Amino acid sequence: MSKRKNIYKKKGNIVKDLTQKILKLLNQTPSQSYNYKQISSKLALTDASARNQITQKLEALKAQQKIEEVERGKFKIIPNNKYFIGIIDATANGNAYFICDDLEHDIYIPARNLNKALNKDTVKIYLYNRRNSKKQEGDVIEIIKRFKTEFVGVLQLNRNFGFVIPDDSKMYADIFVPQKKLKGAQDGVKVLVEITDWPDKSKNPFGEIKEILGMPGDHNTEIHSILLEYGLPYKFPENVEEEAAKIPLEITKNEIAKRRDMRKELTFTIDPKDAKDFDDALSFNILENGNYEIGIHIADVSHYVQENTILEEEAYNRATSVYLVDRVVPMLPETLSNGVCSLRPNEEKLTFSAVFEINEKAQILNQWFGRTVTYSDKRFSYEEAQELIENNRVISSESKKSSILKCDVSSEISITGEAYTVEKEIVSAILTLDKLAKKLRKKRLQQGAITFDRVEVKFILDDQAEPLGVYFKESKDANKLIEEFMLLANKKVAEYVGVKKGVPTNNTFIYRVHDEPNLDKLEALQTIVSKFGYKNKIDTKDKKSTSTSLNKLLQDVHGTGEANLIETLAIRSMSKAEYTTHNIGHYGLAFDYYSHFTSPIRRYPDVMTHRLLHYYLEGGKSPKADIYEEKCKHSSEMEYLASKAERDSIKYMQVKYMENHKDQEFEGVISGVTEWGIYVEIIANKCEGMCRIREIKDDYYIYDEKQYALVGQSTKNVYQLGDHVLIKVKHTDLERKHLDFTLLEKINK
Repeated sequence: MSKRKNIYKKKGNIVKDLTQKILKLLNQTPSQSYNYKQISSKLALTDASARNQITQKLEALKAQQKIEEVERGKFKIIPNNKYFIGIIDATANGNAYFICDDLEHDIYIPARNLNKALNKDTVKIYLYNRRNSKKQEGDVIEIIKRFKTEFVGVLQLNRNFGFVIPDDSKMYADIFVPQKKLKGAQDGVKVLVEITDWPDKSKNPFGEIKEILGMPGDHNTEIHSILLEYGLPYKFPENVEEEAAKIPLEITKNEIAKRRDMRKELTFTIDPKDAKDFDDALSFNILENGNYEIGIHIADVSHYVQENTILEEEAYNRATSVYLVDRVVPMLPETLSNGVCSLRPNEEKLTFSAVFEINEKAQILNQWFGRTVTYSDKRFSYEEAQELIENNRVISSESKKSSILKCDVSSEISITGEAYTVEKEIVSAILTLDKLAKKLRKKRLQQGAITFDRVEVKFILDDQAEPLGVYFKESKDANKLIEEFMLLANKKVAEYVGVKKGVPTNNTFIYRVHDEPNLDKLEALQTIVSKFGYKNKIDTKDKKSTSTSLNKLLQDVHGTGEANLIETLAIRSMSKAEYTTHNIGHYGLAFDYYSHFTSPIRRYPDVMTHRLLHYYLEGGKSPKADIYEEKCKHSSEMEYLASKAERDSIKYMQVKYMENHKDQEFEGVISGVTEWGIYVEIIANKCEGMCRIREIKDDYYIYDEKQYALVGQSTKNVYQLGDHVLIKVKHTDLERKHLDFTLLEKINK
């Protein structure tokens, strides 16, 4: 018998968590009844003291009406609506909330009732009213599934053991590591630790070191820590790299013969200037009838990444590329993502295309989908394309038709001959595509689409990834041009599979769906934005009025100091977009059918979309949806984790940047108010930090939840959401990615 079981044989020993043990046992077979002997046997608590405790506990649970005595001395669980399965949402103070679709509100779980449940775990709880109160609390009685068992933290080493102090503020227990499982890790290093056990009698889980990451504060250590905290790998296994290296680079005549040859069509890419993988290209041709033939050409990843291969397994596991502040962690090895699949200029590539005949009113007259071979004549950055749109300038670079002089986009040049003709055609194509894109966008907005033209925070980094400056990246016409044609392809591909002659086909497909917003969240948003002086009501009468009023709000706040805060709150009021085989449409885009087809280099769902589309084009019948639904769920989860890692990397770089600006004063906007202080977002760089309530010395402040404010008890001074304040950086914590500010004064606007 194990040592743990021997513990309970000691006379007079109190059995810990006995209530949870009994309830868990009875819940496993709710239709069966047990007496105290059967229960003690199943729980391996067979000494007289333990049996006596079980008898007493059974009577107590019976009195609480959690169990019933169905015959003398035999008990079973009372089936009622007090048991629920859901997710734990832990807080930094050790308590948590229980989230369940079957409950109208989230349920508070005090720390004493968590019973070793951790953040995001799937659990079963017992729901009850607090003593002398109508408020409800939950008691975790079973952990059904751990969300994760690996954590990043700093090792504190003792002589014969160590404790890992997790970086995750929601992980309330340090992890005990015995000496034999330290793997040679030294005191003070950052490590990845895996929980291997959590004994009933221990306050701390037991674990073993899986990886030594380096010293805290080191740049690569911290970036790798962010990835591993969310279970995201930062390098490819050797066998995956080896498999990728075997992929043939040459496109055979036999393969070209199977495809539509579009190599002679005028084709180009428009991407960020630092991009290395090019998922998509556009081709442009004026037809004899005066209409335009526009091709959206997408890297044919599914040709190279075949099912039931090592590359496929790795792509599925990752499900997405991760875009951190200083690097991209790709879904596919570099040989594929930056090489054979990337639609680089002056190279023939295998593509999957959506080709449309469009008239001057941006109406779609004909469409074609299928596998193609293409040749990109030129690569544009967004900045170069924007320069063309704004100034209608001719720029020069290498072309497959002729070799001509490279020059800076901002300079005027004069070129002659065939090269001039090609460049002129590209310029004309971009200008025409821009006009069409604006018409497509206008139609979307008229149909109820919501536009979030958010400003992105970007950093100027040196060779060692040290932040030298901050700048804001805004979506302009060139970005929106690409966006509209990618949206068009995604929409039309989904319609092709999902609906025939206005009737849903029920064909299994990968949809990107977005549900309607939560009305309670929209009402809360209305309350908050009114405090900034935006009095126009968010009209939730119907879908169209909701989107129109939201667009008006977003337009009004754009460019203001509070824009980032209000745009963030507006996004949070929306439902979360996700992948599924069950189509409900995309609310934010105002599309009844929408998929992701255009980025298979960086998104696994797009690879599935390509495979299914090709299958249907070849006349295949609808496959079963179950396996695809499971893959959709995984892809949505990985997308969520990647977005968390991306945000954490930005926070990390913001803290790193502010380390060098401790003596400066900054104007900021109060972006959050809590009982322990106010959050302030600096207007100049959008870095956010906290001014703690105990450090505001001019009065004793109380948190007013209804006003979203701190109110001084003597002066009645108010610090409210949206107020402008002057702050100075007090403390920076790179490991926790946290800024502390000193509040200097309120700025009256």
